[in-house]
Amino acid sequence: MTVYIDPPTWPGHGRLWSHLISDVSYDELHTFAAELGAPPRAFERDHYDIPSHRYEDAVRAGAVRVSSREVVRLLYGAGLRRRKHPGK
Repeated sequence: MTVYIDPPTWPGHGRLWSHLISDVSYDELHTFAAELGAPPRAFERDHYDIPSHRYEDAVRAGAVRVSSREVVRLLYGAGLRRRKHPGK
């Protein structure tokens, strides 16, 4: 099982966030996120939003650090990217 996480640079709700993804399947991603204790509401289309204070927890649990660009590349390469606005 390999999941990936980008640096917590995405602002929202007064904090910074990372994106947690899988390049294999959503099942793999959901399993890892559940083991990490991420709530289901943190899942958005094709990734989990992980707050900055949980970034190192994700890495210790086995998430591989990658850049934000690499997250997008991995999702597209795996055919798992879900666009915010389908058809655009």
